[in-house]
Amino acid sequence: MKYDYLIVGAGLFGSIVAREMTNRGKKCLVIDKRANVGGNIYTEKVENINVHKYGAHIFHTSNQRVWDYINSFEKLEDYTHEVLAYYKGKYYNLPFNMNTFKAIWGVETAEEAKAIIEEQKKAQGVEEPTNLEEQAINLVGKDVYEILVKGYTEKQWGKDCKELPPFIIKRLPVRYEYNNNYFNDTYQGMPKDGYTSIIEKMLEGIEVKVNTEYKDFIQNSTDEFEKTVYTGAIDEFFDYKLGKLEYRTVGFDTQILDEESYQKAAVVNYTEREVPYTRIIEHKKFDNAKSNKTVISKEFSKSWSEGDEPYYPVNNDRNNELYNEYKELAKERSDVDFGGRLGEYKYYDMDKVILSALEYCDNH
Repeated sequence: MKYDYLIVGAGLFGSIVAREMTNRGKKCLVIDKRANVGGNIYTEKVENINVHKYGAHIFHTSNQRVWDYINSFEKLEDYTHEVLAYYKGKYYNLPFNMNTFKAIWGVETAEEAKAIIEEQKKAQGVEEPTNLEEQAINLVGKDVYEILVKGYTEKQWGKDCKELPPFIIKRLPVRYEYNNNYFNDTYQGMPKDGYTSIIEKMLEGIEVKVNTEYKDFIQNSTDEFEKTVYTGAIDEFFDYKLGKLEYRTVGFDTQILDEESYQKAAVVNYTEREVPYTRIIEHKKFDNAKSNKTVISKEFSKSWSEGDEPYYPVNNDRNNELYNEYKELAKERSDVDFGGRLGEYKYYDMDKVILSALEYCDNH
């Protein structure tokens, strides 16, 4: 069989490329090593609840093209994402806003909050931060940093904040208004039937093979492919010949509970260093699922090793340089294009993945 495209990975990037190229009359084959399509946005029904099996995914964007595109497969329901942080018996609102500052300092106005942050920034005396701790204190002050940033971040990355680069937290959202909406984007929504149904609609009429490892498949296949679109890890594709890129991975402890509600919000971050998990997700609160039970997932951030699922690229200087070397190597393979979070070694929100995939199709 002769195909125009072999698409490795049935996540968002691969599924969009498959859909768009098929719409143009190209013949595509999609393979995925997992037993299901959807990549990390895969959702499965448990007790009538859409469980985000690989971590919470909230769709948000300010890009009209992206919003219209995702809604062409399923109209997203209105959803406003509000996150709480729990620290030593108290809840705080995230992202940092006047509700947060009032809870910590008792202040009422933006001017009061700004004055305290400026005072704590001056006490630190660092104009050009060289690590994450200095950067965070310059942005939100020492108190907010120690209560809501330090422990959570050190669990997330497995390192002391003084050892982490400042850029990780440069986009820390700070609002001097009473607004608990986690995102600033124009559009925000959640699919009522879960993300898996969207991916399945994208892949309608397209040949898909799951439980299929790329290297095993390509060695044993007699099919021909004009082009491969590879959405797996770029260093793995090249057998780690230049060295391994670094990732963080996530472990999940998912439980079905005989109660209708477990916590105050869909996502609660646990910011104490001593609490082993980073956050708890209560899945039914994403779309108000009707069930007399609830499903929660505790998330544990861990170092990645070969065989684990790579979640978060560690984009420090060493890894970025190594990725650029792999990127140069990839240029020698005119038959293969790399895309998506792992193929481009970049942390992508869903809307950025969609835009990247659409732009890839625009140019091919």
